[in-house]
Amino acid sequence: MSELHYLSATELAHLIRTKQVSAVEVVQACLDRIEDVNPRVNAIVTLVAEQALAAAKSADAREPDAPLHGLPVAHKDLVDTAGIRTTYGSPLFAGNVPGQDDLIVQRLRAAGAITIGKTNTPEFGTGSHTVNEVFGATRNPYDLAKSAGGSSGGAAAALATGMVPLADGSDMGGSLRNPASFCNVVGLRPTPGRVPVVSDSNAWYTLSVLGPMARTVEDVTLMFGAIAGFDRRSPYAIKEVFAPEPEEGVAGMRIAWSPDLGGLPVDPRTAAVTATAPAVFEGLGARVEQVELDLSDAEDAFRTYRAWNYTLAFGELDGLGPNTAWNVEQGRKVTGADLARAEQARSRLYQRMAAFFDTYDVLITVVSQVPPFPVEHPHVSEINGQRLPDYLAWMRSAYWISVLHAPAASVPAGFTPDGLPVGVQIVGRPFEDARVLRVARAFEQATQHGRRRPPL
Repeated sequence: MSELHYLSATELAHLIRTKQVSAVEVVQACLDRIEDVNPRVNAIVTLVAEQALAAAKSADAREPDAPLHGLPVAHKDLVDTAGIRTTYGSPLFAGNVPGQDDLIVQRLRAAGAITIGKTNTPEFGTGSHTVNEVFGATRNPYDLAKSAGGSSGGAAAALATGMVPLADGSDMGGSLRNPASFCNVVGLRPTPGRVPVVSDSNAWYTLSVLGPMARTVEDVTLMFGAIAGFDRRSPYAIKEVFAPEPEEGVAGMRIAWSPDLGGLPVDPRTAAVTATAPAVFEGLGARVEQVELDLSDAEDAFRTYRAWNYTLAFGELDGLGPNTAWNVEQGRKVTGADLARAEQARSRLYQRMAAFFDTYDVLITVVSQVPPFPVEHPHVSEINGQRLPDYLAWMRSAYWISVLHAPAASVPAGFTPDGLPVGVQIVGRPFEDARVLRVARAFEQATQHGRRRPPL
């Protein structure tokens, strides 16, 4: 029990349920770990230690009656938490304290989880590098000079260092998958509607989703079961109850392998790590085929919808940071004809990929086109000598997948020669989240890359 903070959520749930440890002991172990490593990593930006310990004492006074009973969880600083500061990473909301919880927080608490604090994010989740003017930058626990990714970088770094066993994340263009890859943890971007979002301003927007993050696929599955489920306030919420697939392994599956999603530049260090994944699956009995993909329709569709949504969400705010402001300005240029073109492009792509998934069970590819980059750099500006036009372009391997309306997981795949984590992206058919998790678990169990801890 000397490293209680590094036990999996599944293990901790069993120990609490069988009264081998108390919820107070688990929460205190996480608080001790936060005190030890958070000053160096800057992952948890608002801590509610006394509240968490009080909730743990209350949990210990009850018989365990929920799947996450007594387990600490950290919430991304984009989701509202009643009575707990929620800044959205913006100076405009530096003192904001919401009056009610977002639905995902309600569900986690109903499942027995204990809120321990909020995790860092760039302003309004803008970009895959976690830095903002309120709290500064989150650093990669495997190399403090590098980025933890984003926009769920605080969540990923907190998980990797054992500050919490579970954390929620959000993902529009890779904001959950990218930091999972950078920090050697697991993240699932669910099928849109699997984890409903309640909104009175952009209820029909399907590019942005909420999802679970943890150190293992089993823990992600455990958390996913608590946050997934129908809510009639979301117009595209999925009524089907999520359940893991009863079968295990990938023997007999047909797996498509794309090293670059049709010609995207990929850093050689990242390419070398992800190139080991096909052999792993073949060794597990799957049939792996390298494929040529054309996802080019995703580019215009993603950028058009993203820009339009930014203006809708933040167009009335003054004093925005440069990345958010740029997105808002791009959105003000979007016309009805632009939206029509984006809708047509996305529809064509969806139908092509529906036919593709008639042949293949899953697609495996890179998560991020580069390994973790220097934390002082605002974004990646060049890959393999190819200059990138703006701060978004280096995330294409993630945001092209966002357009597919498909579930996608990032799972640890190995390390660069200088010890930086790299993940592999597993993409499934829309609505087959359970299949993605099954494939991810088989890969995780075969490789064990997620067991390598940061040097902190």
